[in-house]
Amino acid sequence: MPSFDVVSEIDMQEIRNAVDQASREIGNRYDFKNTGSSLELNEMSITLSTSTEDRLVALRQVLEEKLVRRQISLKSISYEEIQEASQATVRQIVTLQAGISSEKAKELNKFIKALNVKGVQSQTQGEQLRVISKKRDDLQTVMSELKSGNFDLPLQFENFRD
Repeated sequence: MPSFDVVSEIDMQEIRNAVDQASREIGNRYDFKNTGSSLELNEMSITLSTSTEDRLVALRQVLEEKLVRRQISLKSISYEEIQEASQATVRQIVTLQAGISSEKAKELNKFIKALNVKGVQSQTQGEQLRVISKKRDDLQTVMSELKSGNFDLPLQFENFRD
């Protein structure tokens, strides 16, 4: 039976490279001189810290630019609230989102069922979704509809089997 898996993954090496490039750029740019601006990559988050909220917006823009250049979807990050930090600085945590949660898997299942493509089945398997059909064309239809759908997470398609 033809099938494929729907996953939501991020490449941590590319994230690391984007953060390193953004750190180098803020170290060299004139508008970030003496602002104490920094980017710090943790396991599944990035901490942005700088002197003012205006600099924080610019710092976020530099990070997003580097992520897009490394082909990481901006849907894979979410911003938490801006926090006041010590010595009159501000900080914001950027959370990295990987995997499909059970709520999102249910939403994707409902979306696939609402397409009314005959013979297409979908089931949740951990943090991925397997879509099965007798016809390869039906799977390609589902794949294109999922690409055009507006979900709050980046979707990739793996293990396309005939």
